[in-house]
Amino acid sequence: MLVSLKILLRCLILPPAGPLLLAFLGTWLVMRRGAGRARALGAALLLGALAALWLLSLPLLADALWHAAERVPLLDPARAHEAQAIVILGGGTERRAAPEYAGAAAAGPDLLERLAYGAYLQRRTGLPILVTGSPAEGVAMRASLERDFGVPVRWVEDQSRDTFENAQFSAAILRGAGVTGVLLVTHSVHAYRAMREFEACGLHVVPAPVGLWQPPEPHPFRYVPQIGALKRSTDALYELIGEPVRRVLALLHLRRHPS
Repeated sequence: MLVSLKILLRCLILPPAGPLLLAFLGTWLVMRRGAGRARALGAALLLGALAALWLLSLPLLADALWHAAERVPLLDPARAHEAQAIVILGGGTERRAAPEYAGAAAAGPDLLERLAYGAYLQRRTGLPILVTGSPAEGVAMRASLERDFGVPVRWVEDQSRDTFENAQFSAAILRGAGVTGVLLVTHSVHAYRAMREFEACGLHVVPAPVGLWQPPEPHPFRYVPQIGALKRSTDALYELIGEPVRRVLALLHLRRHPS
């Protein structure tokens, strides 16, 4: 129930739905017959929502938010010896039946970026891989790694719906195999929150983030709204909000890993 509520709130609050709902509310207030204050409030909501959508769609602001959400550094290869396994987190962009793969499962763009880096690390360390996500993600991740990268998958955890469950269910599998330290592969803005969840389950975590921010080249199009920038802004805002929410839920014992 809590996971479903979290997903619903994320969809309603974050862009694009959040600003659009405010814009609809503002339009309704402006069109109402009645007090001038209500109409003034409606105009403010409408303009504010449209301005927020515009600003969050700018690559300039999206990059700034992404950089602000990154809290872990690039993986230091010298730390690989601290791990006995590689854990790759699902990214929610799996394809259950890709026509170009004869209807087999495949990874979408965001998930593929994580899998590619996980395969890269496996070839250089020889460590076994655990993939974790939903049932559809588990199938797609294993298929992509073994079919497209030629990298074996030792364990598949395919019952989790969010990062909390990724950590909880994966830790149980890994502890049963005698694994106490992992290289954790996920996107850079997600890496800090994911690391804390896995550490709360008793694992030693060496974060291995992908998609790290780089200083962009100056270009006038950075001041022009783009759909890709809106997505990056949304992902970054989710992580900036998600970490304090994780702490509050843990303090309230609503979502806390057993010690």
